[in-house]
Amino acid sequence: MSEAPSATILIVDDDKSNLRALEKVFAREGFRVLVAPDGAAALALCRKHTVDVVLTDLMMPGMDGLSLLEALRTVSPDSEVVLMTAYGTVETAVDAMKHGAYDFVEKPIKRQAIIRTVHKALEKRSLLAENRALRYRLKKAEERTVVGVSPPFRRVLELVQQAAPSMATILITGESGTGKEVVARAIHENSARASGPFIAVNCAALPESILEAELFGYEPGAFTGAVKQRDGRFAMASGGTIFLDEVAEVSPSVQVKLLRVLQEGEIDPLGGVTTPVDVRIVAATNRSLEDEIARGAFREDLYYRLNVIAVHLPPLRQRLEDVPLLTDLFLRRYAARNNKAIDGISQAALDALSGYDWPGNVRELENAMERAVVLARHPIIDIADLPERVVNAERHDEQLRIPIGTPLEEIERRVIRETLRHTRGDKKLAAQLLGIATRTIYRKMDALSEPES
Repeated sequence: MSEAPSATILIVDDDKSNLRALEKVFAREGFRVLVAPDGAAALALCRKHTVDVVLTDLMMPGMDGLSLLEALRTVSPDSEVVLMTAYGTVETAVDAMKHGAYDFVEKPIKRQAIIRTVHKALEKRSLLAENRALRYRLKKAEERTVVGVSPPFRRVLELVQQAAPSMATILITGESGTGKEVVARAIHENSARASGPFIAVNCAALPESILEAELFGYEPGAFTGAVKQRDGRFAMASGGTIFLDEVAEVSPSVQVKLLRVLQEGEIDPLGGVTTPVDVRIVAATNRSLEDEIARGAFREDLYYRLNVIAVHLPPLRQRLEDVPLLTDLFLRRYAARNNKAIDGISQAALDALSGYDWPGNVRELENAMERAVVLARHPIIDIADLPERVVNAERHDEQLRIPIGTPLEEIERRVIRETLRHTRGDKKLAAQLLGIATRTIYRKMDALSEPES
């Protein structure tokens, strides 16, 4: 028997002797073989199983081979179909090919010829599947396009472009909704591991006991209900990237296991033995891990292992120049998904979007654009299509007006105070906007007798 091709073939023939003979031939070749005496039984099997190739007789009582071929286009559209007949003619062959058959063979069946034909049909199916997967990846990549022209976001893009090709662990920080998973995917897709899997895990969504099993897998008997072996997310991500979202929520016991992965490149499945794993880790949090360390909730050694390269995503209110680009991206995306003819957005609507504070960040903008597309009555999105909270929001003046003759010390005080107000007390972000070191913010605040919050 040759090496199993890991494929399923369905043989359909009302001639029982021919059916059994072909079943034996393909079983010896390592195929998983299904058999059916007629078209109705064949369709029932295709509804229950994924069938790679259907090898069917042309002349059968009831539903003939061409009728079955037509029905399979709906029931099992990815299956390749090879027709067999004892009444072969060129016209029949051409007709079968026009109906979507891969090939046509005459009875009596020659063993090697039919095996070659089926293998070629499998190759075609595999190629088509690869093409579909590629188109899907390209479509998803386009949907996840990381866009921005603002200085804060350009710095993020530059850092991502530098870090992505490396094997370094990356920690992405930022408020909820700023696009941490989108950036994590961009890192993966621009790395040497792009052809491998990208596995995302929301650490805050699962209880500790379930999260540990989900991440590291388990063996039979590891706990009540563990009746069979299961790979964890780290094993699934082998050769690719695992994205650990909300990593600040991980319990101390799971933190120990994560540290082992980072230090030794090994995982410990529940009830199993230590296993090497080849995976890159990208983690994210919307909380300060330094604060979590200070209160004893997060391991300092794990923090330093995760924080090899730090990528901070600014909130949308700090990159309002990017609102028009993001708006255009989301309008095109949801217009296509909802089959709506949307040509653009009015200046009044765009001004309202650009003047809003966006507490929910990019995610809130995306939701607002999806809503606008769905409810729009005209090709141009107008201010009436926007959520009331956006239209009626208080507008903040981004310009700081200081009278001529104001002492430099007072100017410095006002600039720091207003920048901190704008960043909602985020001193690190305020320092980035002002182009100074974070420690300088603290020193200036002390010197100016400013409160720290």
